[in-house]
Amino acid sequence: MEVGPGMKPPVCKIVDYGKLKYEEKKKQQQSKKKQHVVKLKEIRLRPRIDDHDLMTKLNRGRKFLEDGAKLKITLMFRGRELARIDLGKLVMDRVLEELADVAEVEKNIPLEGRRMSIILNAK
Repeated sequence: MEVGPGMKPPVCKIVDYGKLKYEEKKKQQQSKKKQHVVKLKEIRLRPRIDDHDLMTKLNRGRKFLEDGAKLKITLMFRGRELARIDLGKLVMDRVLEELADVAEVEKNIPLEGRRMSIILNAK
């Protein structure tokens, strides 16, 4: 292996290739450990969700936010529910109201096909 290519004469060193490869792999693993990967957790809701079911899902979402993950809340419409988008907006407003103390809106996606989404960050 060439150690000092700019020198005259070039400086070389005899190295075990397997050991060199192993050490490089270890360095890469150490650098991966130090990286912080942001997880995105998703909660799926429906426009006619009951109060208790909604609160259960929001408690789960609160735990995700406290653990440092981003939270995506998706409201899915089926069939004739698309005619009542106002019900979906009421559910999303309630979600934002409940999670206002621990989260802030990062991205608001109004209506994309049959889905309405919001991405939340922890405060």
